[in-house]
Amino acid sequence: MPEPRTFRDEPVSFVRRSGRMSEAQERAFSDLAPQYLLDVPRDVAWTSVHPEARMDPAAEYGRDAPLIVEIGSGQGHAIVSAASARPEDDFLAVEVFRAGLARTMLDADKVGVRNLRLIEANAPEVLATYLPEGAASEVWIFFSDPWHKKRHTKRRLIRPGFADGPARALADGGMLRLATDWEDYALQMREVMDAEPQFERAFEGEWAERFEGRVMTAFERKGIAKGREIRDLVYRRKLRA
Repeated sequence: MPEPRTFRDEPVSFVRRSGRMSEAQERAFSDLAPQYLLDVPRDVAWTSVHPEARMDPAAEYGRDAPLIVEIGSGQGHAIVSAASARPEDDFLAVEVFRAGLARTMLDADKVGVRNLRLIEANAPEVLATYLPEGAASEVWIFFSDPWHKKRHTKRRLIRPGFADGPARALADGGMLRLATDWEDYALQMREVMDAEPQFERAFEGEWAERFEGRVMTAFERKGIAKGREIRDLVYRRKLRA
């Protein structure tokens, strides 16, 4: 019998960091995780998702409602703000960094957000298997790591083959929203998505208008302050055959 695998077949778009969390963040995990953090069965790595595991959105949120998924939610500023402003929708934050997840839970609890759940996992695996097919009405990917050094660009999240995940997770007509402050990455995103037969542009001209549902975060302000232009893209999931 072959030995079980202990590594992934594909490079991931992040570097796993084990930075120490503050006492408040540690308390968030012990006190708030039962309310917000989904317990995901693992495969070959701590941030992996077992291919047979499936999320049941209605059971997790206690209702049937539109589901918005943010990939790489960071400190949670965008998704907590959106979940607070749109209580009729459900939100799912996917992030691999524990400090960011802790901050998200603390902020969500502070403002009384209850329509938000978090997953500590590698996003492509969440999209490819964990979410039920067609469960999401929108998928957001804002300011994913641009891996700007040429030798690292293969680690970018949005690269050829990436779109199969969101295409599976999105309902017909669902939206994939992208944003970056790195021009080279924006051009790559557009080239990759324009070539995807399961998606079509949902904007006119070179770039989409800034998504009004994305709160202005300190990260975005920092990019603007450095003279980098923020570029948005939005693609619509075509009807399944």
